[in-house]
Amino acid sequence: MGLIAFIILGALSGWIASLIMGSSAQYSLILDIVLGIVGAAVGGLVMNSLGQPGVTGFDLYSIVVAIVGAVLVIFIGRALTGGWRSRTTV
Repeated sequence: MGLIAFIILGALSGWIASLIMGSSAQYSLILDIVLGIVGAAVGGLVMNSLGQPGVTGFDLYSIVVAIVGAVLVIFIGRALTGGWRSRTTV
């Protein structure tokens, strides 16, 4: 897969993952792309550890793997930064 296709895949999967996680208003397009690219790598590693192929190209399977990875990245990021804490008003 070419670099441009990987960036497009990352942008698409990062945007969808941010919609799933309810954080689309907090992140910019650039951060969505970065999250999608990192998510594609994480999703590929997770799938490889399960004995399945990772990101194989610009197809539906690869988009799903990248979205799952990006959701994991957002979840782990929130857990590490305390983003899941409930905020109360006085």
